[in-house]
Amino acid sequence: MSTLTRGIAGKTSVTVLATLSLFHLLNDSMQSMISAIYPMIHESLALSMGKIGLITLVYQCAASLFQPMVGWYADRHPQPYALPVGMGATFAGLVMLAFAPNYSSVLIAVVLIGIGSAVFHPEASRLAYLASGGRFGFAQSLFQVGGNFGGSLGPLLVAVFITHTGQKNLAWFAIVSLVTIVIMLPICQWYKRQLHIIRERRKTEVVTDTIKSFPFPTRTVIVSLCVLLTLIFSKYVYWASLGTFYIFYLKEKFGIATDHAQYCLALFSFSMAAGTLAGGPIGDRFGRKYVIWVSILGVAPLTMLLPHVESLWLTCVLTVFIGLILSSAFSAILIYAQELLPGKVGMIAGLFFGFAFGIAGISSAILGRVADDYGVMFVYRICAYLPLLGIVTVFLPNLKKLRRY
Repeated sequence: MSTLTRGIAGKTSVTVLATLSLFHLLNDSMQSMISAIYPMIHESLALSMGKIGLITLVYQCAASLFQPMVGWYADRHPQPYALPVGMGATFAGLVMLAFAPNYSSVLIAVVLIGIGSAVFHPEASRLAYLASGGRFGFAQSLFQVGGNFGGSLGPLLVAVFITHTGQKNLAWFAIVSLVTIVIMLPICQWYKRQLHIIRERRKTEVVTDTIKSFPFPTRTVIVSLCVLLTLIFSKYVYWASLGTFYIFYLKEKFGIATDHAQYCLALFSFSMAAGTLAGGPIGDRFGRKYVIWVSILGVAPLTMLLPHVESLWLTCVLTVFIGLILSSAFSAILIYAQELLPGKVGMIAGLFFGFAFGIAGISSAILGRVADDYGVMFVYRICAYLPLLGIVTVFLPNLKKLRRY
């Protein structure tokens, strides 16, 4: 077991994990407001679906390109006060987005918000790992569920406070980021103390650390990482079709108002949060590979049925179950990857969060062009088959049997 894993002497710090989950909720609720205001800027700036998709691409690329680098650097040089820095970038982006007069300003604003995400996620994930006390799936799920609830809260807040009052009211939510920076400071100080404890242990202990001696063959690591990234591709391209275009899909197919469609998007996002919370502990108890199997491949029948449903309430029910099942995989995938490369917690978190955001952004831009040319309905018909890629889970080995010690 690495020195990082023993950071709090095997004790799970639920208080720290719950506080991190709250930070994740606040961070992602503000970031999810981007997609929730798409209908507003679609009309006010006369944007095509392709340009809407490009906004998601720019945001996700800003978030994804920096995350692996931030995680890699943090593994070598942990930064206890990185979380407030990331939240500061989100604050600047929200203020600019609230008063953006043109398309270029919108793109600059989402870049700043993306950078805030890139700084926040790898370091917060390392902190969650440190506070886990060995209950890695539980810790990652509790941390991740805050982000999922935040992602669902953002559209709801936009529907209630912004849709009928104007885009400029986003600036009020920027104040939340300033408050968050203040309440982050005690956790940053706790993190700093834990890092000091770890450094002192390294001075006094002679440890054969898993950070320097990886327990699995190189070929196993490479193949497994490729499989996991394929699963992330499947999950997040499908998520992009729902997260970016779900409001437009509901408006076009069922003729409902924008705010009602935003409530439906929030309901889907809440189901994602519930699935995330369940996935980690189930993986701890029964094995992460089983959770991955069910989550990715098991959701395929529902995604293939969704485009053919002609009832609004049944569409909402289906998307709730899709969210519950599909979201349970991410914590299991991330912890599985961290077990492959122990000691590289920040780098793996940055790689997988970054890859997920990047894939979501690129696919949103591509799907936006497809929606312009063939319609939103066509997008949902072709994306329905993506979860079938979950079949590659068969190539994931049982890590407990392969471990060399």
